[in-house]
Amino acid sequence: MNRDSYVAGAGRALTMATIAFAANFSVWILYAVVGLELQQSLQLSATQLGFVFASPMLTGALSRIPLGILADRYNPKHLYTAQMLAVIPALLLLPYMRTLDHYLWLGLWIGISGASFTLGIRYVCDWFTRSAQGTAMGVFGAGNAGAAITLAIAPLVIEHWGWASLGPSYAAELLVVAILFAWLAPSSKSSSKTSTNSSTDASSYLKELAHTQIWRFGLYYYFVFGSFLALIMWLPQYYVNAYHLTNEQAMAFTLFFVATSSMVRALGGWFADRYGGRAVNWTVFWICLVCLFFLSYPPTTMTIHGVDKDVYLDVEVNLWLFTGLIFIIGIAQGFGRASVYKTIYDYYPNQMGSIGGFVAAIGAFGGCTLPIAFGLAEDAIGIHSAAFMLLYGVLALCMTTMFFANKSDRLRQRIRHAQTHNFLDDN
Repeated sequence: MNRDSYVAGAGRALTMATIAFAANFSVWILYAVVGLELQQSLQLSATQLGFVFASPMLTGALSRIPLGILADRYNPKHLYTAQMLAVIPALLLLPYMRTLDHYLWLGLWIGISGASFTLGIRYVCDWFTRSAQGTAMGVFGAGNAGAAITLAIAPLVIEHWGWASLGPSYAAELLVVAILFAWLAPSSKSSSKTSTNSSTDASSYLKELAHTQIWRFGLYYYFVFGSFLALIMWLPQYYVNAYHLTNEQAMAFTLFFVATSSMVRALGGWFADRYGGRAVNWTVFWICLVCLFFLSYPPTTMTIHGVDKDVYLDVEVNLWLFTGLIFIIGIAQGFGRASVYKTIYDYYPNQMGSIGGFVAAIGAFGGCTLPIAFGLAEDAIGIHSAAFMLLYGVLALCMTTMFFANKSDRLRQRIRHAQTHNFLDDN
């Protein structure tokens, strides 16, 4: 394949993979819309609602690991197509669900759509050079905007054709995308046969997972992606319950968060290519920490006993300040999702399916565990902002881990430099 045709194929591969990822992502977070209806019709508590949100996230997380390993061995284009086709029957069954258990079990099936990220990222990596990987993966990751499709389109589908049409409509969408992807997406030479350069056997894979570095990357992605997923699911009902908005208004505000966070991911990839993934990550964490500090503060009324009279002071984060802070967090998370994967590629360029899939699984696991934790915290403490208190703690753990990891890396670099220049005897 000559260079010109390879470049042309790269653009088509990236475009089709991103469209397919957006379609899958729109299906994966479908319960963000369904949950609002279920909370009212089934009278769910915050914890029960958290389990509803978590069910598709769980299989989306777990399936990323085996499919990532397979994507290093076999043609990721074919696996990507098969994954989309496997989800369609679950969407057709959605109108027939009646109880909470039904929705939980079906959510596990629908969650297979979440594995699309691992397959797509492995497919895209075959087409770009090392210097462009951050930008390419950032563009692909902008497929997170598929969540915006659901938040914008699903309420219209329900309004015009009713709840029973929601699942079949998404099934038709995913079928069309799967056919187009199988037809138009090219197959690269490196993915047309089993990779001989990737350490994809079980023993090598387990050996790689013993490295704490991979788990650190997973922890970072747990926040920048896992909390992003959790907020997509949680924000609509948060706007309804905390600020008394209508369902349509809540969807609109959440749509703003999702769309902006998703579209800046490509820019985040460019920044990671230019300034390094670690520097971008550290900046992202500090920005989010400041915003979460204010979001964690619950509405408070204070009485100050003055000399002549009492002074009453009301402190709360109003709707517009809340939305502004969430907007900033979304932008920062978009940068962070791109920079984490740029860092992974720098260390594991030939294992983006297996290692990248493992990190993606940990991130998606955040989308599973955090909604449940949000619900438990809200039910236990009794305040809506408990979810952001929890996120503040998660981020503090990420930053502490990154600080000591960076310190350890700098020490190892100094030791290697000293050994290279014969300042230390390594015998």
